[in-house]
Amino acid sequence: MSKLENLRIAIVHEWFVNYAGSERVIEQFLNIFPHADLFAVVDFLEGSQREYIQNKQVTTTFIQKLPFANNKFRQYLPLMPIAIEQLDLSAYDLIISSSHAVAKGVLTSPHQLHISYVHSPIRYAWDLQHQYLQESNLERGIKSWIARWILHYIRIWDTRTANGVDRFIANSQFIARRIYKVYRRDAQVIYPPVDLQNYALCEQKQEFYLTASRLVPYKRVDLIVEAFSRMGDRQLVVIGDGEQMSKILAKAGKNVHLLGYREPAELKAYMQNAKAFVFASEEDFGITPVEAQACGTPVIAFGRGGVTESVIGLDRDRPTGVFFGAQSVDSICEAVLEFERNQHLIKPQACRENAMRFSIERFQTEFYNFVKRAWEDYRTV
Repeated sequence: MSKLENLRIAIVHEWFVNYAGSERVIEQFLNIFPHADLFAVVDFLEGSQREYIQNKQVTTTFIQKLPFANNKFRQYLPLMPIAIEQLDLSAYDLIISSSHAVAKGVLTSPHQLHISYVHSPIRYAWDLQHQYLQESNLERGIKSWIARWILHYIRIWDTRTANGVDRFIANSQFIARRIYKVYRRDAQVIYPPVDLQNYALCEQKQEFYLTASRLVPYKRVDLIVEAFSRMGDRQLVVIGDGEQMSKILAKAGKNVHLLGYREPAELKAYMQNAKAFVFASEEDFGITPVEAQACGTPVIAFGRGGVTESVIGLDRDRPTGVFFGAQSVDSICEAVLEFERNQHLIKPQACRENAMRFSIERFQTEFYNFVKRAWEDYRTV
């Protein structure tokens, strides 16, 4: 029986343009299988940005050479199903896809094992379609109908390509339920890796709350800012930049401090010293709440999505945070008050210990063992 280290392995990702949550997963794939080759729709990493992919060459699709693809590649979404199918993976024994859009749609044969680590089925084509159309101002008119037709086509393609995956892995129970809802396939949950060693425990907290995120609509930072502006006697620090900066600035009271983008070391210091970290989006998993807990910082979060698996609520032993039930200003205000009433129950050491469940070492072990078992099962068929 072949050892995994001797297999010809291809790793497929949507696009290489930055270093975020899904890219951290790719980084660990390569640490586990350093001899693997990389494939993607586009690759625009430059210089030191390429270090996390070990400076490997990435085989890309025709979209790489289309006009303005460097900045506008997402606008080529209607072409991505065709593009990803043009990647020739016939020389490989094992294909590992990291997918939140089209990566799982690569073409494979019965002689190849395809394992797909799914961050989410295509969000804007499935349960978030109406939110996407609203935020993109595509609710009416001819452009709306074109967008709806494209998303309909992508749903059909996305469902069909699930048949080409031999084993699904989900990054949370929340996403495992999405995978079953959309594809009617079971998925093993392996939580993403979080570099916890870079986040030291700090037990002495200061009198400010923190939120940190890209300032885009679905992150709902605007609600957090509006809630704290209403509670003028509490300080809020906001770290991050994005398209909603001007809108959020207009809502910010004097007690809200928008700092824009900050280097990781400075963000880490704010995380360590914050009274609590506030998180209002519905995420597939959510890495920043885990990083905050690694600093010993409690989390106040919207109680839906992957964060309900990484934060322990007040109804359980050794809690690490407080959940609110609605993405609304009133609900956030109530959650802050509930946190302050019960702050004595949430210990920094408990937060740290809970975060350690999501370490890099744990991810590497779980993922390698999953692939090993899947390959052994495949070879015995």
